[in-house]
Amino acid sequence: MKRFAGITAISRFLPEKRLINAELSAIFPEWSPEKIYEKTGIRERRIADENIMASDLATQAALKLIDGTGFSAESIDFLLFCTQTPDYLLPSSSCLIHQRLGLRPDCGALDINMGCSGFVYSLSLAVSMIESGTVQRVLVLCADTYSKLIQTGDRSVMPLFGDAGSAVMVEAIDLAKASIQGFVFGTDGTGAGNLIVHHSACKKEYAQQGLFRDNSGEMRSPEFLYMDGPEILQFTLGRVPALCRAILEKTRLDWDAIDLVVLHQANRFLLETLRKKLKVSQEKFSIEMELTGNTVSCTIPLALIECVQKGSLKPDMNVLLAGFGVGYSWAGCMMTSGNIRVFI
Repeated sequence: MKRFAGITAISRFLPEKRLINAELSAIFPEWSPEKIYEKTGIRERRIADENIMASDLATQAALKLIDGTGFSAESIDFLLFCTQTPDYLLPSSSCLIHQRLGLRPDCGALDINMGCSGFVYSLSLAVSMIESGTVQRVLVLCADTYSKLIQTGDRSVMPLFGDAGSAVMVEAIDLAKASIQGFVFGTDGTGAGNLIVHHSACKKEYAQQGLFRDNSGEMRSPEFLYMDGPEILQFTLGRVPALCRAILEKTRLDWDAIDLVVLHQANRFLLETLRKKLKVSQEKFSIEMELTGNTVSCTIPLALIECVQKGSLKPDMNVLLAGFGVGYSWAGCMMTSGNIRVFI
């Protein structure tokens, strides 16, 4: 008998500190707070304190989910943690979270080093494990603290990124109509240098000179995030429509059968451009980043929470999910929604 997997609950945890557009305008006087909003679709971002790590945000989101659902920690069979800002190179942050949550010793724990496509990649692993009969319940955590990688005054990234943690419960379900299917993946490592932190692990590029010149001619520190915005835009507009078409083809659906599209929440301009390119109505297209910004691997879970709360995501809807970005990497799938509980 075929097994199916679905999302049953989602939670989030946001740091208390807010970075609002008025503060950014003080750093970039040529940009008014409203102009920043018009360019990005973001009014504020959450910023983790210096001593708060991605694992802390993920742990708090997980505790909120476990408490809200009433599930015991012992009922979780596997923990997946997606982040690009781990506490350490080793040990894996998933082991630290496993201990904090009090999960069983025979509960697996795995770090996934992926960015904006990371939630869908993590979701695919959870679904695969459940459908294969290996496990019954997987806790999928995402968290990133990109603010720790951003140099103050970098106008290319500072207005965009915020910190957050999310927790998603993926379980074996009885009904195929509430399942997740049609996964499509893609990779193009030629774009790796367009979104990168050069001095973030063992390879120390530009170690001698301490600075490097980016594609616009600016001198930058290799210890902070570098993004080539025009190249990222070109990649996204080229790959994401094809990704969505591949998902539809794999699931044998057409656009008329899609009730909601939830893409990685990069910025409003990019999302609106994609929406028009895909010819999807505003009512069926999620843009939910005004109060959180681009939270990397967390954007899709956070958007799903907002959609449930606003009533735009209901049971028995066909929802197209797609993430894309750093790597280059992209991934998408089709989710037929069940009764998803949210905890904020």
